[in-house]
Amino acid sequence: MAQSTAKKKQAGNKWVRAGIVSGSLVVLLMVAVLVARWLTGLDGVKAWMAAYPGHSPLPEGAPVGLPAWLGWQHFLNMFFLVLIVRTGWQVRTVTRPSAHWVRNNKGLIRTKGAPTRISLDLWFHLTLDALWVLNGIVFAIVLFATGQWMRIVPTSWDVFPNAASAALQYLSLHWPTENGWVNYNALQLLAYFATVFIAAPLAIITGLRMSAAWPKKAPKLNKAYPMEAARALHFPVMLYFVAFTVVHVALVFATGALRNLNHMYAANNSENWTGLVIFAVSIVVVVGFWFLAQPIFLRPVAALTGKVGK
Repeated sequence: MAQSTAKKKQAGNKWVRAGIVSGSLVVLLMVAVLVARWLTGLDGVKAWMAAYPGHSPLPEGAPVGLPAWLGWQHFLNMFFLVLIVRTGWQVRTVTRPSAHWVRNNKGLIRTKGAPTRISLDLWFHLTLDALWVLNGIVFAIVLFATGQWMRIVPTSWDVFPNAASAALQYLSLHWPTENGWVNYNALQLLAYFATVFIAAPLAIITGLRMSAAWPKKAPKLNKAYPMEAARALHFPVMLYFVAFTVVHVALVFATGALRNLNHMYAANNSENWTGLVIFAVSIVVVVGFWFLAQPIFLRPVAALTGKVGK
């Protein structure tokens, strides 16, 4: 009885701390908005923002518009990342997995040593990782082959003051003019660049270091890149992806949902309902897989490449 009461008290304290942190963040955000609005009213800041309106010009020959393949890539990235975050959290928090998987060492992948026994959650996490990486390789190849890279890779130094200007405009609630069909604002460009070319490789490199695929009998390599360093980076990278997704979705809906969703899902620059409908269907698919990703459904799939048991 006393133990139950202590647990309830501990849970209550967690909610109180969460409430205090949330309230403090709201107050800080309000103060930041007031400061930003004061700054944007100063003559010197106005002149600086006129010189750097928030958009950095694209290179000659940059493509206009978003092709259909980019919409498919966007959906697949969302699909894999949502499930990767879910399974990653399960791997981190579940202490007693419901099932384990051991790779079949007589299949396509064969090793001298015995395969490592891992939880079914970790198997699903690694499988999703592999599919996400494969999708990312396809994305990178097509991105550079079609010139779409010019839209998300900085090509001039003025992207930084323009990004600062865009951030100040967002914070002051006088948001920068959006025309993502032609050119992202500088802050968007840097965010997409960081996500694609920094956060994604970091997630892959740190995840690979923690996986069974990493060579154990490589003392120099393991000393240069210790497991602890990978673990220290992997979780913050996951938090970055979650934060990026939340802000990204919020801005999509706050800056013209119909047009933005058509850019992302319907490959057009109109304001009809096509993109929203496709987006809604994609959410249903993701949510469906979220709930179907249970041991009862995962066991037979995992059994195709190994042995599943307790």
